[in-house]
Order: sequence, then structure tokens, then C-alpha cells
Amino acid sequence: MPAPPRRWPRTRNSALLNGTIAWHVIVLAGWLSAPAAWPWWLAAIFANHAIFTITGLLPRTALLGPNWTRLPASPRNTDAIALTIDDGPDPLVTPQVLDLLDAFGVRASFFCIGAKVERYPQLAREIVARGHALENHSQVHVHTFSVTFPAALTREIAAAQRTLETVSGERPMFFRAPAGLRNIFLEPVLRKLDLRLATWTRRGYDTRERNPHVVARRLLDGLAARDILLLHDGNAALTLDGKPLILTVLPSVIEAARQRKLRFVTLREARVEM
Repeated sequence: MPAPPRRWPRTRNSALLNGTIAWHVIVLAGWLSAPAAWPWWLAAIFANHAIFTITGLLPRTALLGPNWTRLPASPRNTDAIALTIDDGPDPLVTPQVLDLLDAFGVRASFFCIGAKVERYPQLAREIVARGHALENHSQVHVHTFSVTFPAALTREIAAAQRTLETVSGERPMFFRAPAGLRNIFLEPVLRKLDLRLATWTRRGYDTRERNPHVVARRLLDGLAARDILLLHDGNAALTLDGKPLILTVLPSVIEAARQRKLRFVTLREARVEM
């Protein structure tokens, strides 16, 4: 069976990855020529690893490869923003989020966990049926994702890709790393799987903040065209009266965006065609 056509242009290795490879070659050559100086060569390796480890802790950096932190600059996106919703589907929260989005006529991009989609396939299908995009947020959302090697990264992301496509009938186009943390090996894996990394412009920290006004302020202060907003239907914090925080925050965010003449699009709708 022929492979499906690519949706993203092939990228090159990041300068940081190529620099790391070159640095290891230089250090190996130095160690072979001057083995007595091994503490210095070892320190050089540790320094390099520290650089790319710290870089992987910065979700919005593009030093590790292409990364959507805002929508592309194009005429179609001059008044557009994207709402992205992570960590679902959740059997209690997601249906209420979908109803709320329907009421406002807003489409969102749902970054779903493969294992949860397997558990609640009808919710994943409902997300797509209501006009939203279903995107890849890994298969099991492991906390060690950012220190995983290429083979394991490939298995984890490819498993979610298969799960989401099998259940929904649509192949995800975007990937978001668990907690946004990644490592130097991720971009080559995404290139192989024809996925594009997407993070965010603004996040509300709504998995741990219980005050909806604080979350809304973080999302709305300075809100501008091409921003990507992050909220959660899975692992959502509860307000003091026990309501999932996203349900309280979404109406005020949507209304404020519309007052600023901004419209909501999915990440797919914002993509500039190859």
C-alpha cells in the first residue's frame, strides 16, 4: 500500500543537533589523540548535554526544530487565533466543552492522548464530527518523555498516530509534547511521521490554578492575531465551587476575543499549503 502524501515539507536537522554530532566527533578525536586529558573531554561532553537538556525544557524555543508558537503569517491569519485543548478526552469534561464550543460557534484543536482515545473512542469521534481537529499528544503522556531516546519516541508517537487515525478516520497533522518538554531527538522523529510540533503563545496554567479570573487574564493580556491559546479538558483544575476550570474560563475568553475582532480557527485551517 503506497504511503500517503506528505503534508509537511521535509526539514533538516537543527543546528543544535548538527552541532552536537560535530562536537561529539571532535571530543572523540581529541580523546584519542590526548587520552591523558580525559577529564576535559568528559567535561566537554557534559557541557554539551547540559545545553541541549536545558533547551528541551523551553517549550516555545525553535532551537530544536520547527515549532508553531504562533499561527503562520499569511493573509488568512491576520485576524485569526487558535484555541488548543490538551490531555483529553475526558468523559465528564469533554462533552461539556464540546457543547460550549457549539453554543459559541467555535472550532478548536484537541491534542488527545492515545490511551484515552482508546478508552473513550466515541468522544474522539464526536470531536471530529463537530468540526474540531484531533491532534497527537502521545500515546500515554509519560513524564519521562523529554529524556526518551529516538526508538522509544517513535513508538510512542506512532502508536498515538495509529490510534487517533483508526478511531477517528483522520490522520493527525500536529504533535504537542507532554508538558511541552522535549529533547534533541524529537524533530527527526516528527519529520519521519510527517507531523509538525505545535506549542502555544499563551497558556493559563489551568491544571493547577483554581481561580478562573487569573487563568483568563493570562490568556487575554496582550491577546493578538495569530496567538495560540492552551487550555485543558483532561487533568483540568477545579474552581473553588468544584467546576472544571475550562468551563468557566472559555466563555469569557471567547467573548473577549470577539470584542477584539478576532476569530477562532483550528491549526489545520491556519496552515499555509505546501
